[in-house]
Amino acid sequence: MKTSDEGGAGARPRIGVPIRLSSSDNPDARVGEANQLFTFIVDLLREAGAQPVLLTPVSADSAGRLASVMKTLDGVLLPGGGDLEPRLYGQDPEDSVYDVNPEQDHLDIDVARATIDAGLPLLGICRGHQLLNVLYGGTLIQDMAPSAVNHNGLDPDDPTAGEWAWHDVVLAPGSKTAALYGAPEGTSIKIASGHHQAVARVGEGLVVTAIADDGTVEALEDPSRWVASVQWHPEASQLPDNERLAPFKAFVEVCRNPTQARPGGVQ
Repeated sequence: MKTSDEGGAGARPRIGVPIRLSSSDNPDARVGEANQLFTFIVDLLREAGAQPVLLTPVSADSAGRLASVMKTLDGVLLPGGGDLEPRLYGQDPEDSVYDVNPEQDHLDIDVARATIDAGLPLLGICRGHQLLNVLYGGTLIQDMAPSAVNHNGLDPDDPTAGEWAWHDVVLAPGSKTAALYGAPEGTSIKIASGHHQAVARVGEGLVVTAIADDGTVEALEDPSRWVASVQWHPEASQLPDNERLAPFKAFVEVCRNPTQARPGGVQ
């Protein structure tokens, strides 16, 4: 494991972000879109006052190096990307899965485990949300059936529809996700959704902190430490600038003063 430092120095919290390993030259346009969103996340962390630290795999004996890297970080963000290997949660792959990359799975899982073991704040977005659920022993729906809520932004009846589906989610009062949005009790927020997979069985030790109208699990957290995740994309460029930056600023402040972070591993 090695790092590539970006951003300023001084009081800026150092937030690790595992890089995306699939090339944007992939014929599946979703890969290039995920890579662009990764760039948005890095830029937003920097704008929010953090020093992004890009995490990349270097060798099979990286466990010791990764533990050393964690000592230099104040938090970690797991970004979106392609689908996890379904065998990681005990299922055979269906035809719907895309951009399954074992090296990416290995990197993201190792980083997530090391972050939790180090007691650092950890935020997952989209794939990062799904990965955390699997890490805690949960499972995923490999391809969501149509429902009353459009989750993937694809509307066959509207060829002019944008890349996102926009729908409301209800945030649990007092949750870490609600705090990221500065949301009062019972708040419903409109989010940018673009995914075809979702949480099935919730991992042991996690609690659901946001749901969509059709019951889809939209956010999770570990109440015993600062670990949280959202299924949606707070980095979507179509959001107003202040709404887009707000959750990243809040997470940077958590990393600056991680009063809720606690050490302890996930088996």
